[in-house]
Parts: sequence; C-alpha cells; structure tokens
Amino acid sequence: MPIIILERDGVINDNSDPCVRSATEWHPLPGSIEALAALSHAGYQLVIATNQSGLALGQFDLDDLEAIHSKMRTLVEDAGGEVAAIFYCPHGPKDNCRCRKPQAGLLDAIEAEFDTSLHDCYLVGNKLADLQLALEKGCQPVLVQSGEGVLTLQQLVENPDPRLAETKVFKDLKQFSQFVLA
Repeated sequence: MPIIILERDGVINDNSDPCVRSATEWHPLPGSIEALAALSHAGYQLVIATNQSGLALGQFDLDDLEAIHSKMRTLVEDAGGEVAAIFYCPHGPKDNCRCRKPQAGLLDAIEAEFDTSLHDCYLVGNKLADLQLALEKGCQPVLVQSGEGVLTLQQLVENPDPRLAETKVFKDLKQFSQFVLA
C-alpha cells in the first residue's frame, strides 16, 4: 500500500501557541479527520512525521504526547480510517539531531519500519521544513495553507526556490484528499 507522510500540527490539527500540550488542547482542523479516513479507506498508509520540541523544552511529557496521539487515532478510527504510524522528533531546535525536520532521520526511520522507499510518496506539510524534507528524500512536496501554510506560500512567492516549483498547493487536508482520490 502506498504511504502518505503528514505533518501533524497545522495540517491535521490547530497549532496553538507555543504548542499543543495536552489532548484537551488538541483540536482537529475542519475536515481533516474525514480526509484521513477517506485516504486510509482508499488504501493509503498514513504516517505522521512531526517535530515535537515541546518534549525537550518541558512543555509537556511523553504521557501527554501519547494521549494526544491516542485521541487523534481514535477520531480517525471512529471515522473509518487508520493512522498506520506516528514518528516524532523529541528534540529541541538547538539539539542538532538527525530526526528534526528538515533533516531526514524521521523518514529514514519510516523507511526502515515499513521496509520501503518513500521516493515519490506525498509528503504533506505547512512549513518550509516539511517541503525541504520532501525534496531531500525524493518525495512529492505538498503544501496545505492551514496552520503556517499561508505564510510558507508567501515565503515561496517572495523567495522562489526552483526545486519547489512543482509543489502542489491546497487549501487544506480535505482538498488534498479530494485531489488524491479523484
């Protein structure tokens, strides 16, 4: 089954400031749960790849993160879909780790776990780091304008990167899912 890689915050759920710290603060964006369920039902394996520096910064703990992910998974399952896996970087921005996007460590781990190449799979994000990661691993970069997506699109217009010229841009995850399923 083909894999779709997705950022969590700002793509699937609202991204509160400075971060989502608990399951009660985690709120899906309109249409995102249904979009995930539809993609899953169509045979796509949905894998979340997300930076969660709030762990390193002490803004929440591992139990909080697991509760957030449990809530998300339950909502997707209740809608008839499944999240195949969730990979996260627990490090802070200054830790210089290999798993913090735009570094490729999370995608390397996904390839190892699923024993596959992610080349040409969709990578859906709302930040420049997501798009840069897609390029590094040969994925198809997809920008959604939710979360920080509008700001990212503005950055791309003001400072065009020819490597990102073919990036597909959608209003939100729901519109992306409609494109994939059409």
